[in-house]
Amino acid sequence: MDWVTCAYSASCSGVARRPPGFCLSHLPPDELTEALAEMAPGRLLDLRGTVLDGDLLSRVLAATGARPGRARLDRATFTGDVRLSGVTFCGDVSLDGARFERLASFFGARFEGNVSLAGVRFARELSFHGVRVHGHVSLDRAVMARDALFSQAHFEHGLSCEQARFDGFALFDGASVGDGASFRGARFGRTLSFRKVRGHAGFECAHFAADAYLSATGRFSAVRARADACLDVAVAACGVDLRRVEVTGPTNLRLTDSQADLEGAVLHGPATVSGRGRSTLTSLRQVEAAELALSGLDLSACRFAGLAHPAGVRVRNCTFALTPRGVRVSLRWPMLRWFSRRRALADEHTVRGWGSPGDPGTTPERLAALYMELRARVDDQDTSADFAFAAMEMRRQAGRGWWLSLSWLLCGYGMRMGRAAAWFALLAAIAAAAMFWTSSSHAAPRHPPPHPSVHR
Repeated sequence: MDWVTCAYSASCSGVARRPPGFCLSHLPPDELTEALAEMAPGRLLDLRGTVLDGDLLSRVLAATGARPGRARLDRATFTGDVRLSGVTFCGDVSLDGARFERLASFFGARFEGNVSLAGVRFARELSFHGVRVHGHVSLDRAVMARDALFSQAHFEHGLSCEQARFDGFALFDGASVGDGASFRGARFGRTLSFRKVRGHAGFECAHFAADAYLSATGRFSAVRARADACLDVAVAACGVDLRRVEVTGPTNLRLTDSQADLEGAVLHGPATVSGRGRSTLTSLRQVEAAELALSGLDLSACRFAGLAHPAGVRVRNCTFALTPRGVRVSLRWPMLRWFSRRRALADEHTVRGWGSPGDPGTTPERLAALYMELRARVDDQDTSADFAFAAMEMRRQAGRGWWLSLSWLLCGYGMRMGRAAAWFALLAAIAAAAMFWTSSSHAAPRHPPPHPSVHR
């Protein structure tokens, strides 16, 4: 402790008042009245380490006109109910290491500065409902043993709950987190409702022991998070980072004009990713999901390489990348190549050298197997046919046999019959021209027989 403690007892850590060297809770009645009279609105309030029951706290708030200035309440202990409705803190508030043994209700309170609640323990319910904080709020390493209510709260410069523990229900619906909310390493023992929250949100390495319903209007990240039950994420107009997330129960990701990355995710339960507007999924690389439904998404830039269970994927109303169209000359056989536009995975662009040089790729052999698995999982017949063609293309790229090149050249693996018809027409034309030339060059000219000479 960086303050002089109370002389009443060695066990009392309350900040001493000079004279007589006692903390506020151990002052004699007359000296307590005198100390309270010295308090005034806007002045420093220093009650570090002090034990405050309900009556003493009420008298302190009354003495400050419910408008204390800078408040230093580190390691204070509140033994009674704390109700701060109508109280305005005009300066920064520090409650680091404090203990609330009963209800802690900040409902209706206003904070003009920053609020630090690092390491605080709330033994009963906590309410920040409707609280407005002009500064930043820190609940790092705080422990909330019962329900915690933060709905409709406004944190102008952000909220930090890193390594915090929420043992009861946690409700943040309708809150505004300003510069963003960070829950890195936090643990939620019961249901978390984080719906319709305005601002960025980060749940990196968080642990959800029960259902979690999350949303945000800014950047959203749950990298390496772990969910033991249902994980429901709904976002609008933001980027979603769910790399290496692990979910035991159902996963539901709803995107509206947003972009999501699921690389390395492990989804043990059924998973659904749906999109509205311009919603994009950028990566499914190394994803383990026994049941994964994709709908309404732009998958033109999505990486599928290393997808563990492609047979469990269902694709509906999604768009894929398109191959370039035109004629190209190559030093490899066949030297002259023409490409028709078809749907393809972004991984094929990398394999063929059409993508960015730094893009991670896969082998043509593996990509061929992936195409064959996915062709039966898409709802569009044209896309399925394009994937079947792409699988043969990848096998040809892998050098599976000269006959594949011949099949591609003659009839597009039996799936481009227009190409076979063109070859047939070309051969028919060549044969007809040859027959015509042969018949013309070898036909004997017919001359009329000579007339017999008449000798007289």
